[in-house]
Amino acid sequence: MGLIRLLISDPAAFVMLAVLLLYSVIFHELAHGWVACRMGDETAKWLGRLTLNPLKHLDPIGSLMLLVIGFGWAKPVPINLENIPAPQRRKGLVLVSAAGVTANMLIAFFALLLWRLFSPEPGGMMYSVLYTLATINILLAAFNLIPIPPLDGSKILMGFTPESVNRVLCQIEPFGFFIVLGLLLLGALNPVIAAFQYGIISFISLFLPG
Repeated sequence: MGLIRLLISDPAAFVMLAVLLLYSVIFHELAHGWVACRMGDETAKWLGRLTLNPLKHLDPIGSLMLLVIGFGWAKPVPINLENIPAPQRRKGLVLVSAAGVTANMLIAFFALLLWRLFSPEPGGMMYSVLYTLATINILLAAFNLIPIPPLDGSKILMGFTPESVNRVLCQIEPFGFFIVLGLLLLGALNPVIAAFQYGIISFISLFLPG
């Protein structure tokens, strides 16, 4: 039953998880908007989306789905690639799309770095917060790397594939949510997510002190 069961059984854990998840998603979306702004597209800035105010990012249906089934979403930060100079457009697509995943990986890195430095006591608040924060952000990064529209992985892929492939991906995008949800419910994406998680953890570990 998603997060509802946790809310009933352990309200304090629910609040911690909800806050960490919310701001992990917000930083993911902010990273998209910030990089787009640096590349020349200020759409997110004009619409007031470059903010930490959660009310600007919450999607009512996505939030409800998260509570009910444990899978949800925030409002995507609006990006208009037409505002990026044409010679930089493919590069912009890749950088903007990769920004969210990069933000999640950085958050996970700093959470694990603090874990290594302070060695918190298992069961304590610091232990729970750092563990949960790292887990959430590694999972968010891995999930978003799946190359199915509208996930970031598909947009990164489109930065390197021919226009014929990109047209097919664009045609799939209106149905992408249902495809992803169906594959998640069937468990078909579990090996893909696990592989991305392993790669992300291995990469982050290269920069952590021994």
